Amino acid sequence: MNNIRRLAVASALALSVACATGPSRAQFLVFDPSNYAQNVMTAANTLRQIANQITSLQNQAQMLLNQARNLANLPYSSLQQIQQSIQKTQSLLSQAQRIAYDVQQIDRAFSTTYAPASASQSSQALVANAQARWQNSVAGLQDTLRVQAQIVGNLDTNRTQMSALVSASQSATGALQATQAGNQLVALQAQQLADLTAAVAAQGRAQSLETAQRVAAQDSAREQMRRFLTPGQGYQPQDIRMFH
Repeated sequence: MNNIRRLAVASALALSVACATGPSRAQFLVFDPSNYAQNVMTAANTLRQIANQITSLQNQAQMLLNQARNLANLPYSSLQQIQQSIQKTQSLLSQAQRIAYDVQQIDRAFSTTYAPASASQSSQALVANAQARWQNSVAGLQDTLRVQAQIVGNLDTNRTQMSALVSASQSATGALQATQAGNQLVALQAQQLADLTAAVAAQGRAQSLETAQRVAAQDSAREQMRRFLTPGQGYQPQDIRMFH
């Protein structure tokens, strides 16, 4: 500011000297050094304000660019594939044969097919229950293998999705993209946990059916042995004609 003031005063003095050395008939110019300096300072202040406004506009534009970058969506999405994998596993669980994951159905089965053998049951009923229990065990093992096959099939897909999501998170250009990549990684882990839960449930169901089948078979065998050893209820020899 002092430099501007000195420049204005120096200019005023130089112009005054030039006018004084000119012809006497020349008309004198009226020059106000103070007014000139004030005008120069006003112009400088105006330029400074304009420069500040330009800087402010540039900062606002950069802020808007940063906001737009932070709000940009992640170009890669694996949510649909994750949902499809979960739906396939759930579908296999819902297709469980015979005794499924239903409390009422389980209670009915253990009150009939897996109920302790009684003396009032016929031999045909004992055999029918034994056959039904064996079929339940086989169905449980088959369902377990199907669920496990589906989960193993998901491994390649999960590995591809994991690699893509890690790459996307590392190259994220904004907060939203980084958050979306992190959320999808969490969703992928949740899907893997759901697969693990399904595998444990299917394996546990198969083992439970097999254990219940062995226990019921032992009880049925004891009842059949009791009947065999009971006088009048065991084996009765009969005449058989082998040749006609």
